[in-house]
Amino acid sequence: MEQVHSFHIPVMGTGFTIDTPLKVAPYGISSVISLVDDQLIEKMREHYSRLYWETYVPILSGEEDSRARRITEYLNFIHRVVGRQVEELRQSPFEPGSEISRYFELLDDHSPLKREYRQMLAASGGPDKALLQTRLRERVVAGAIDVNIMTKVDRGGFKNGHKLSREYSDAMAALRGFAKSELDASVVFSAGLNLPLYGYLGEFEDFYPDAEGRLKKRVILKVSDLRSASVQARVLAKKGIWVSECRVESGLNCGGHAFPTEGRLLGPVLEEFKEKKEELVRSLFEIYGRAVKEKKGSGPSHPPAMRLTAQGGVGTAAEHRFLLRYYDLDSVGWGTPFLLVPEATSVDSEMLAKLVKAGEDDIYLSDSSPLGIPFYNLKDSASEESRREKIEEGKPGSPCFNKYLALNVEFDEPLCTASYQYQAKKIKLLREKNLPDPEFEKEYERIVEKSCICRHLGDGALAKHGLEKDKKRLNPAVCPGPNLAYFSRIVSLEEMVGHIYGRARVIGGTVSRPHVLINEMRLYVRFLKEAILKSSSRLTRKEAEYFAEFKKNLTEAVDYYRRLADQILEESEQSRNDFLQHVFILRQELEKITLPCVVAW
Repeated sequence: MEQVHSFHIPVMGTGFTIDTPLKVAPYGISSVISLVDDQLIEKMREHYSRLYWETYVPILSGEEDSRARRITEYLNFIHRVVGRQVEELRQSPFEPGSEISRYFELLDDHSPLKREYRQMLAASGGPDKALLQTRLRERVVAGAIDVNIMTKVDRGGFKNGHKLSREYSDAMAALRGFAKSELDASVVFSAGLNLPLYGYLGEFEDFYPDAEGRLKKRVILKVSDLRSASVQARVLAKKGIWVSECRVESGLNCGGHAFPTEGRLLGPVLEEFKEKKEELVRSLFEIYGRAVKEKKGSGPSHPPAMRLTAQGGVGTAAEHRFLLRYYDLDSVGWGTPFLLVPEATSVDSEMLAKLVKAGEDDIYLSDSSPLGIPFYNLKDSASEESRREKIEEGKPGSPCFNKYLALNVEFDEPLCTASYQYQAKKIKLLREKNLPDPEFEKEYERIVEKSCICRHLGDGALAKHGLEKDKKRLNPAVCPGPNLAYFSRIVSLEEMVGHIYGRARVIGGTVSRPHVLINEMRLYVRFLKEAILKSSSRLTRKEAEYFAEFKKNLTEAVDYYRRLADQILEESEQSRNDFLQHVFILRQELEKITLPCVVAW
């Protein structure tokens, strides 16, 4: 699909971008909807159907294939409405404040399309100006309406107490819902390889090329490094499925779940993609071409396009331009800053006020996620306040209504580790151990620190739109990246887009913000130090090798950034010197880290 902007809005939580395409797609801005929570999706379809005067026929939870059907209906609704919005925009007059003028004013001043728009504005009138306007109207395209499936959130399907066949698992049902929709779009797979899910792609014709070699439904892999991308892409290529984009995300300088891997930083990872992308495409196409020919009778003569994008902690126009230019990226993801743009995301007013005030110490990498993956959290979110209240009342845990993360089978039935059912059972067993108080408190905290993120991450969207959730208390959670600390006010869509393209500046406050690559390295050095401190006194060889590899990768990244400094910065010699000074300090910190010895086998 043609993209007119050099940035995209990644998926955020289950609810923050649930309706973002309705708000930004008409202006050519691409965004991603989470498909985790079909109950939230159904409520949003009901809400927006009334706003747009469409008939709403509910799909109840007990109905046949309700999860997939809810997703299909919502995506079709979004597709219809955005289509109408774009047509209305095309027909609006070229005058100050009109929708079509807003479309072109939002574009990067350096884009060819923006230059054509300015050429039209400068034209004196008559047939020439009318012709230019006609051409511009024809160039208007909607932003992509993509979807995200977190591959690890794949609970099996049940009905009347009986387990359903594999295709009714949460991830497969979500994929089926997307595949049956009318969207010409991509599914973003995050959190790693899911073989049954990837195999299921082959059931849907839209993922295969048509007679002209075009893909109506495409696959994006969100990855942390080239190796992960290569492994997953080869699995898919053998099934005749092409990866249309590798979306590289910083392991720690991002929102939501964090995947620190072994200390691989964004810069060196993108450098490897830049060097080896053509080789990757060539090797994948050999596998893919054979697989498609076997399935369809004929195969493509040349590889389909494969985009390369990146996201995680970007905060200035200079960083945006550098990543695009030096690493040859097709787009850069801007997630967390858009939480402060009410025109683009669904964040309730109470949470917005907290996000505006949040500093570096308020956003922390927690163990809140029931998935057992590090998760960025806000200390004073309503969800965290509710969790602490229940602990003080002696009733830790949350009611488990959605059960999307009910994946733990320690007590036979699948339970979510954030649920009060699971925590009550674990605490009972813990008390029976009669541990010393310090050890008991440590184990107790590990149990009760889990939060209900699958429900609470959608509560903000319900609160913003005044939708009660089964008349139960809403406790919005939020999962911003550390980058939020440098954005301290609510801004308009124009301001944020202007900031991305260098026309405006929305970063304020007195906190000094280092370069995105420095910020990421600081997070990784801190993570390594804390991981070593938390490690067992009886370290296994595998753990020792992990720490050694982690430190080695960070040390190599420091050397890489020293060599790259001249390429990174555009503003001034002073900013270059500041960057190198930060690199020097981090190198010293790394040298001081002493790796623990192996004491267990």
